[in-house]
Amino acid sequence: MSAAELDQAVELLVRQVRHWEQPRWAAAATTGNVPRADLVHRLVQEIANLAADAEGEPRRTVPRLDNDLALPDQVRVVAADLVAAAPDAKALARAAAEVTATRSAL
Repeated sequence: MSAAELDQAVELLVRQVRHWEQPRWAAAATTGNVPRADLVHRLVQEIANLAADAEGEPRRTVPRLDNDLALPDQVRVVAADLVAAAPDAKALARAAAEVTATRSAL
């Protein structure tokens, strides 16, 4: 797995959701009984955890912003942080799999 493949997975997710308004974010995801926004925020936290692990830093809670419309930007930022941390291929593959699974669940 490469950083370019993770970037591609993130870009596909962002293209899918960047135009959503609040009611669409609040709707339940197709899998599970959670709002789509919660599912994407969980993804943001998971990628942030992978970045912290790659940097050898403690994991920190990513704040949930008041406006769900910022979630696509949060995904991009934490994915860029992960790539900048120079993780191993296993961490990149896990992140890409999480992005793809989240995209499918939306």
